[in-house]
Amino acid sequence: MIDLYTWPTPNGHKIHIALEEMGLPYKVHPVNIRTGEQFQPAFLEVSPNNRIPALVDTDGPGGKPMSLFESGAMLIYLASKSGKLMPTDDRDRYTMLQWLMWQMGGVGPMFGQANHFRAYAKDPQPYPIERYTNESNRLTRVLDKRLADVPFVAGEYTIADIAIFPWMRGSEKRGVDIGAYPNVKRWFDAINARPAVQRALQVLADVITAPIDDKQRDIMFGKSQFDRR
Repeated sequence: MIDLYTWPTPNGHKIHIALEEMGLPYKVHPVNIRTGEQFQPAFLEVSPNNRIPALVDTDGPGGKPMSLFESGAMLIYLASKSGKLMPTDDRDRYTMLQWLMWQMGGVGPMFGQANHFRAYAKDPQPYPIERYTNESNRLTRVLDKRLADVPFVAGEYTIADIAIFPWMRGSEKRGVDIGAYPNVKRWFDAINARPAVQRALQVLADVITAPIDDKQRDIMFGKSQFDRR
């Protein structure tokens, strides 16, 4: 059994999708990042960076429990454990890994900043909004060019697609018109239609019922994070 500590964010959905696609048994432990549960000592034992998702595999390597944080590392671990969604050919595997790293180093941080400055900043400023909106579109163009040649980023469907897909949801919030990128739209619709993906997107789908308020904003983005040191 895998104990999954998570919340319905793009990074959380990566692992929900992977577990559903791989058919691995898991138990969800919600970590409400709006109320500060990510700072609780028990969670920090699993995720010292106080970020979701994180997991504990009770049947880890050698039959011993294994805990992991960082969604990219978790995807590689789960693919290795299940023998699914990671190419066996060396060339194809490295192709997959470069697109996974592209998501981790580019799409996640840049899309996250676009989301923040466009939707959550208390005092929206034109420069960061323009900066991260432009970068979100640039990255989407990179993906669109890649998908003009292949059905999925590594050729076959892999954990790299699973890593990228949740960040492409709600693209309009980042000032990205996904319809302007036809190859991305085709790829997105194909993944979104997968039964395992639809099941995964229902994980904790009902926990967010209201917009973020000022107290929650401070917990997630503000100085209250540093007050907990």
